[in-house]
Amino acid sequence: MRVAITGASGLIGSALAPHLRSHGHEVTRLVRRPAAAGDEISWDPSAGTVDLDALAGTDAVVHLAGAGVGDHRWTESYKREILQSRVRGTDTIARAMASLDPRPRALICGSAIGWYGDTGSTAVDESTPAGSGFLADVVEKWEAAATPASEAGIRTTFARTGLVVARAGGAFARLVPIFKLGGGGRVGSGQQYWSFISLTDEIAALTFLLENDIHGPVNLTAPNPVTNAEATKALGALLHRPTLLPVPSFALKAVLGEFAEDVLASQRVMPHVLEGTPFTFTHPTIDVALAAELT
Repeated sequence: MRVAITGASGLIGSALAPHLRSHGHEVTRLVRRPAAAGDEISWDPSAGTVDLDALAGTDAVVHLAGAGVGDHRWTESYKREILQSRVRGTDTIARAMASLDPRPRALICGSAIGWYGDTGSTAVDESTPAGSGFLADVVEKWEAAATPASEAGIRTTFARTGLVVARAGGAFARLVPIFKLGGGGRVGSGQQYWSFISLTDEIAALTFLLENDIHGPVNLTAPNPVTNAEATKALGALLHRPTLLPVPSFALKAVLGEFAEDVLASQRVMPHVLEGTPFTFTHPTIDVALAAELT
C-alpha cells in the first residue's frame, strides 16, 4: 500500500513511518516546503494546496499534522492557531484526496479524546456525543473538516488519541525530569481520569486502522484508564522517587492559563471499537506502558 503521512516529523508520525515501511508499505511524507526527496510531497495547508501530481497513486493518507495543544500557553492567538491548523489542514488534505482519480481508499485522520470534554468518572466510548469546552469544539470542527473525503466515498476514520506514553515526547516524557528531581506529585485533586496509550500501541492501532475496513471514530486509548493519582504513583514507583508534592490547581492555572482547565479535567475513555476487533493492546495497563516506553 502507498501511504502518505502529514505530520511525519512529529512524535507519532516519526514512529509510524518506519513501522509502516517495515510492514511492506511504501511511505511518502507531506512537507511544508518544496519537496527535496523522492518520498516527499509538497503541501501548504494555510494556502489550501497540495502537489496533486505527487499525491496521485496514493492508497491511503494518515493525517497527523496540527499545532501542539500543550506546546505553548493558551493565548487567544495560539488558540486560533490550534483550531485553524487542524481545520485548514484537514480540509486541504480531504479536498485533495477527493479531487484525485482514482481516489485514495482511506483517510485515517488524527483526532483526540478532547471530543468528550470533561466526563468526570463516567466512562465514555465512541457513541458518546461531543462534550463542551474549547478542545471539544476544536475536535468537532476538526473532524467535520474531513467531510469532503467521506462524501467522495473515501473511508474516513478518526483516531481519537489519548495521552501518549513515550520517551521522546508527550505529557509523560515531560513529567520524567520533574519526578527524577523528586518534585513529582498528583495534579489538583488527583481524582481526574487520564486515558493513556503507549506509543507502541498507538502505532500498532494506526496500522490496524489502515489495514482494516473500519470507519468513523475510534478511541486510541488503553482499556484501563487511571486517575492522575494512580498514574503519579506508578511513575514514582518506576523511577524510585517520592510523589509527595502535589501541584495545587491555582499554581497550575498560574503557569498554564486556560490550558490548566483541560489538564485538570477528567476523561475516562474506553476503546470500545478496538475491543470489538482482533486488535490486541501490548500495554493495557499504566504500569506496563510506563515500564515499556520510559525505561
